[in-house]
Amino acid sequence: MNEISIVGLDLAKNVFQIHGAGPDGSVALRKKLNRGRLLEFFAKLPICVVAMEACASAHYWGREIGKLGHEIRLINPSYVKPFVKRQKNDAADAEAIAEAASRPTMRFVSVKSAAKQASSMAFKVRDLLVRQRTQTVNALRGHLMEYGLIVPQGFKNVPLLHEQIATHPDLPEVAKMLCKGLLEQAMFLSEQIAVLEKELRIRARQDDLASRLMTIPGVGAICATAIEALAPSAETFSKGRDFAAWIGLTPKQNSSGGKDRLGKVSKMGQRDLRRLLVLGATAVVRWARRYGAPVGSWLARMLSKKPPKLVAVALANKLARIAWALMSSGGVYQAPASGAA
Repeated sequence: MNEISIVGLDLAKNVFQIHGAGPDGSVALRKKLNRGRLLEFFAKLPICVVAMEACASAHYWGREIGKLGHEIRLINPSYVKPFVKRQKNDAADAEAIAEAASRPTMRFVSVKSAAKQASSMAFKVRDLLVRQRTQTVNALRGHLMEYGLIVPQGFKNVPLLHEQIATHPDLPEVAKMLCKGLLEQAMFLSEQIAVLEKELRIRARQDDLASRLMTIPGVGAICATAIEALAPSAETFSKGRDFAAWIGLTPKQNSSGGKDRLGKVSKMGQRDLRRLLVLGATAVVRWARRYGAPVGSWLARMLSKKPPKLVAVALANKLARIAWALMSSGGVYQAPASGAA
């Protein structure tokens, strides 16, 4: 086996493709391995860089292979695609991963610990349950509409659904039985969501970083614990704008010829944090429009000349930058003096 400096590993369920490259980029190894032999192979391999796409099971394999002494580099799959030559197959993918990981300007994803993955899993499960509840309630509203029963959107109108199912005289018994089943399913999902949210709030009060992030207006317990669980360390970013760009709250560029052309928000980043920050900022904007923002504040000036939705996204960008500042420097949020920019 020739000297290997970097290994590109194409992940799969059972059959893994390995591409080893030498210090000069030459091909040193091409090999297929079954799942059971993967760790055995890397245990015998001299210490080198092992690169993988940041996809399903990447963090698990990153931890396990990292225990053997190898340096792990996880890459966003979209950054690997330009390095694939002609036809796409496992061997070409593994070679492209090794080539991408050797680039000096490549950006890498940090390997998450098992505890971090468990924390982020709580948000994924909550989002799934919320989607299922919304789907169930909308299906129930659609079925009742066929019998002339119109109920407004929103889970808050579930009591009205229950009332109409019980009292509508033209609703057949079979339909009543099925509607009650959907209603019970929606209530069960709501109970599960409440349990998860209670656990997240308890964790937010116990965690130092999350409790400090909650001092930011618009950042609640769920958003604070999401930042703590999903965001990498503050040292990964040199400034707050980089953190906002990682979330996907900065404008998309189409600049050329020395002219800066900024478009809509890129949405290229962590969608869960972006959604939570925008929701929190929307709540702040709604409160300011109803009760008034501090005179001379940035929010008051923006609301006087910009649409509320645009202000909410801009405020979400500011919240992300403030969160990075608290993560990197410590302390709690302090409101700027009136009239400050």
